[in-house]
Amino acid sequence: MKKKRCFWCNLKNSEYVHYHDFEWGVLNFSDKYLYEMLLLESFQAGLSWECVLNKRGAFRQAFDDFDYDKISKYSEKKIESLLKNQGIIRHRGKIQAAITNAKVFKQILLEEGSFENYLRKFWNGIILYEVGLTYSVLSESISKDLVCRGMKFVGKTIIYSYLQAIGIIYSHEKDCFLYKANNES
Repeated sequence: MKKKRCFWCNLKNSEYVHYHDFEWGVLNFSDKYLYEMLLLESFQAGLSWECVLNKRGAFRQAFDDFDYDKISKYSEKKIESLLKNQGIIRHRGKIQAAITNAKVFKQILLEEGSFENYLRKFWNGIILYEVGLTYSVLSESISKDLVCRGMKFVGKTIIYSYLQAIGIIYSHEKDCFLYKANNES
């Protein structure tokens, strides 16, 4: 019998199925990964996650393996080359946001020691089990702080998706084989 998955998972897209089964909703606090997901989620604004995920390899190559230190130093020449890269989403505002957000991300790392430490200023460390929401008090609080710090494309809905992606919010649906609620095994 086939495994049931969340309704949004396109079963015809093996990369999407793999992401759903092995990455989405799994805690990962590596700073590199946390920046990667922040960059990708910011490019999702107005688009589908599947569209972004399908371009993840091209993003990885175009954005120096999501090295936030390198990205924070991108020049106008680099921006122009990214705008010509057909493998990624070519949106000047989002590309510039990736650079600005990398600078803010680095500042947060200096202040807090890690991005996980920063997130824990808002989050008590207990996984949230929520299905069917697009934002929450938590995502709104983090979003407001990131915007105050100068980040772009980090609204409460994008941050909610980000928190789901990195495992702070666990949102597999009841019919999904990965569903669990309130720390069920």
